[in-house]
Amino acid sequence: MRVALFLTCVNDTLYPGTGRAVVRLLRRLGHDVEFPSGQTCCGQMHLNTGYRRQALPLVKGFAETFGPYDAIVTPSASCGAMVRDWHPRLAPRAAGVASRVYELTEFLVDVLGVTDVGASFPHRVTYHPTCHSLRMLRVGDRPLRLLREVRGIDLVELPDAAECCGFGGTFALKNPEVSAAMCADKVTAVRETRAGALCAADNSCLMHIGGALTRTRAGVRTVHLAEILASTEEDPL
Repeated sequence: MRVALFLTCVNDTLYPGTGRAVVRLLRRLGHDVEFPSGQTCCGQMHLNTGYRRQALPLVKGFAETFGPYDAIVTPSASCGAMVRDWHPRLAPRAAGVASRVYELTEFLVDVLGVTDVGASFPHRVTYHPTCHSLRMLRVGDRPLRLLREVRGIDLVELPDAAECCGFGGTFALKNPEVSAAMCADKVTAVRETRAGALCAADNSCLMHIGGALTRTRAGVRTVHLAEILASTEEDPL
């Protein structure tokens, strides 16, 4: 397959290590990955704030940029859901490309048929299922199936895991008090696990929760799922 990495704005500008982890992981599994330099924002921010017309050029640009690829892999359930769910509604001709977009765990489990990727991460970890992964992409237990195969990991259940962390993109800007209260509840749940690391499939949510964890000196670091899966005994994270 010809595989492309759709990195997304947040990862490209703030968490480039996540993109490198995806490439490192997929190459280890025997697949080459290309990074189309023409990729831009998927338009989610525009759509969420009511600018549907302004999102349309981004939707069309996405289809043109990623059209030649057999599979488009992203380490963001949020942006992946935007493309799969909304691009065909905004531009029906984009449906073919949108159907080839996979969140990383979907690609590993459903397309490549693997759960043991040879990873090693000897730490106590808890997993937060982000809203878009849970409710829009419906990735189910795919992330957990992958994490359970990681060597040395101590995976502990997060209380009330399905509860939103309060980020929600522009929701956190429009409703800061509500967002902060929801995040405080999530931080309390994370601390109850006594985990040293919080894992998720979206760096946007990890950024939100991670900020609160830092401010409260919780001693818990945030790690994207891709980085855990890319870590090995020979080349640890």
